[in-house]
Amino acid sequence: MKVCTDACLFGAIAAYEILQQKSADITCLDIGTGTGLLSLMVAQKNKIAIDAVEVEDGACMQARQNIEGSKFKENISVHHADILQFEPQKKYDAIISNPPFFENDLVSTDTHKNTARHNITLSLKDLLVTINRLLKNDGFFMVLLPCHRLKYFEEEALQYDFYLDQKILIKPSEIHDYFRGILFFLNKRNIASPKIFV
Repeated sequence: MKVCTDACLFGAIAAYEILQQKSADITCLDIGTGTGLLSLMVAQKNKIAIDAVEVEDGACMQARQNIEGSKFKENISVHHADILQFEPQKKYDAIISNPPFFENDLVSTDTHKNTARHNITLSLKDLLVTINRLLKNDGFFMVLLPCHRLKYFEEEALQYDFYLDQKILIKPSEIHDYFRGILFFLNKRNIASPKIFV
């Protein structure tokens, strides 16, 4: 599986935001961990317990190998599971996800790629239902999405009383359009307007 620059940027920002909580008792869930990149980046900066969940066989195996080969393996538990059926014995303070991007797009003949890139197995609505089920009342979550999906996701998130706290827009260079966005939601209303960074 390839590692993209936007995913690395997301991992760095997620690690920073979790670090700002200044607590070692934080529990974190990584939905659709893929290679385990986000969990590893968060674990580099935070000594917290992370559950990394991945449904696709090959990606889950790769995540396990990557995490077992790291010095953060004691902090990260990899679960080979469909997040819709994942039933942990706890709720989480922080949830991070780099979900499948594409909806109603042409799919590949490679089913592994489709699982990773297309929301065939996990729609954005399903993702929000899952976050609503697994996030603590005072928790927060972050997602990385293509820009054309941001407005839809923000509107859907409001249906679950998730409130946008920060939006970070990413473009590959000064001459290109924004192509990714990182959204940071709180599980409670924030009096201030959302902060938007570009």
